[in-house]
Amino acid sequence: MENDVISQLLLSRRVTCEGFKLAQPLDLSKTFDCINHQLLNATLHAYGLDHSSLSFMHSYLSHRKQRTKVNSSHSDFAEIIFGVPQGSILGPLLFNIYICDLFFKDVNLDIASYADDTTPYTCAPDLSTILDNLQRGVEEIFEWFLENRLKANADKCHLLLSSNDSVKIEIGNCPINNIDRVKLLGVHIEGRLNFDFHVSQLCKKASQKLHALARICKYMDTNKRRILMKSFITSQFSYCPLIWMFHSKTMEHRINKIHERALRLVYDQSQELTFEELLIKDSSVSIHQKNLQVLAIEIFKAKNGISPTIISDIFQFTNKPYNLRNQSILQRAKNRTVYHGDESISSLAPKIWELIPNALKNENSLATFKDKIKEWTTEKCPCRLCKKYITNLGFI
Repeated sequence: MENDVISQLLLSRRVTCEGFKLAQPLDLSKTFDCINHQLLNATLHAYGLDHSSLSFMHSYLSHRKQRTKVNSSHSDFAEIIFGVPQGSILGPLLFNIYICDLFFKDVNLDIASYADDTTPYTCAPDLSTILDNLQRGVEEIFEWFLENRLKANADKCHLLLSSNDSVKIEIGNCPINNIDRVKLLGVHIEGRLNFDFHVSQLCKKASQKLHALARICKYMDTNKRRILMKSFITSQFSYCPLIWMFHSKTMEHRINKIHERALRLVYDQSQELTFEELLIKDSSVSIHQKNLQVLAIEIFKAKNGISPTIISDIFQFTNKPYNLRNQSILQRAKNRTVYHGDESISSLAPKIWELIPNALKNENSLATFKDKIKEWTTEKCPCRLCKKYITNLGFI
């Protein structure tokens, strides 16, 4: 998923450095309605549009009118002198061009942005340094917003810190306090990046759909029940799975129980078949196995140079000087502790890539790889969720 959630978290469950990490989602007020047309044209000119293209864009934005309707009464038409049309392809594109200069501003922070969701974040060994960097950086970002006729709502901004410390910064006279979690682009992000709350919300939504399916399944055949299950229940777990897949075993158990109950409804089974047998009957895999397939696709795209930079930076390949069946080797991350990196995509990806057959890894076509990876499963996944508990030994 190429958005700022991935950019912010670097596809990692835990803190990516041995120190504090702090993010601050910024809220812009009516962003698409506040774009200054003159500043937009100047920005387009700076990025290389010629006079005829600028004239065309000016005609697209100007002479638009709007009015207000209350019951059967209408106001007079008023010309729209700010903003870009929403609901169009050009609207988000023009907005992204308008704020592109922000990312060239030296604010000593990293900035993740997706449309009007802008999130500066930083990482440092100590809390005082990180707060100081964020304070100065966010003040400069707010100043840039003001200079470019955009309004940022400081009272709707939040801090997200990778520790439980109660801290705050001030923008103007508005205090911005640390919170436990924030919802960003549909993903609930917690300071410690364990994602249990997010997964619990997914399970809650899936359970509600499951109860609805239970009420109407007796009126439909198996094929229709299966379509509804995949469209409204299992699909709940298909959005940004690589972000939240390192949740707890408790959440994994909840996901599997919901999936199992849905399969029993679809195939009208009570307890005759196990969850594994139901998956075989459905010609499908568990949600976790599906997530591993999604991970394999992202690795394949990085290997073949067709993934965005933020993804390809995570998956580092190297070519060995001696002959091997598979010359392209995915480098393993060097992690000092389990807490600071082992439970992350950069650590899991090389282990999963080694389990995939060489014939499949050496495919040239992404479409072919996607088709064939659907048939691939593994019982040797090394992640914590797949470890078995043995009495007196623990998880192995």
